[in-house]
Amino acid sequence: MGLGASHPSCTSFKEADCLTHLFPGGRHYWVPSTQRLFGGQIVGQALVAAAKSVSEDVHVHSLHCYFVRAGDPKVPVLYQVERTRTGKSFSVRSVKAVQHGKPIFICQASFQEIQPSPVQHQFSMPTVPPPEELPSYETLINQYLRDPNLHKKYQLGLNRIAAQEVPIDIKVVNPPTVNQLDHLEAKQMFWVRARGYIGEGDMKMHCCVAAYISDYAFLGTALLPHHGQHRVHFMVSLDHTMWFHAPFRADHWMLYECESPWAGGSRGLVHGRLWRQDGVLAVSCAQEGVIRVKPHVSASKL
Repeated sequence: MGLGASHPSCTSFKEADCLTHLFPGGRHYWVPSTQRLFGGQIVGQALVAAAKSVSEDVHVHSLHCYFVRAGDPKVPVLYQVERTRTGKSFSVRSVKAVQHGKPIFICQASFQEIQPSPVQHQFSMPTVPPPEELPSYETLINQYLRDPNLHKKYQLGLNRIAAQEVPIDIKVVNPPTVNQLDHLEAKQMFWVRARGYIGEGDMKMHCCVAAYISDYAFLGTALLPHHGQHRVHFMVSLDHTMWFHAPFRADHWMLYECESPWAGGSRGLVHGRLWRQDGVLAVSCAQEGVIRVKPHVSASKL
């Protein structure tokens, strides 16, 4: 992530009796075809900045974010962290990401000292094939593109995906056939992991990388039942929320289970769960976004 060892220092000053830290943003790892900053990058770097302002013995347990302006990939991001509260068990940090002198993103992150409890339960992880038995994302897309039955309306989007260099490994669980693309549920599952080695030592960094991963293809879950019916005119995240439940490694395979219980009013709602391979629920996510579409225009037969 961009706010790692390359930016170890920050500027601090007193503002309204709250100590505020300023962290310069790191490099932009991947810029979508929309030429807006990737939301997952902003979430991840904001969490890095917030984590630098708390002690080593507390860990993030929740993150609540709003995207308020489009991010400009041509300029760096400045992260302003306010120490909202530092308590014995919980600490809250407010983060504002700024470009061109205006906030593009705001969030609050809550950190907790580890506290064992006998009150524990979780859902069961879905039974799915392991990642070792599934084709890579690149292989799957190439299989679609080589299929003579693939409709032209899907070719452009798949070619765009194939051209992207995303720092995430993805393996889709139970991928639909070409003939099923027009009849999808608002659900999808895929194995994900960060490319490269992060290591075991820094749990805060794994949470930050998971924040980056969690935003990829997440909102698109709300579009799955509408494949082929509409052409996306505008789609951006409005907010993003994460809850961290158990330790994990973002550079190890995790199952991302995504579903969209509702869409309407030019918005879509999605829920997600990140499962460790041993069946432990590591992270829960939720997001709402703007989805504006136009109907597909059929070519004239005259």
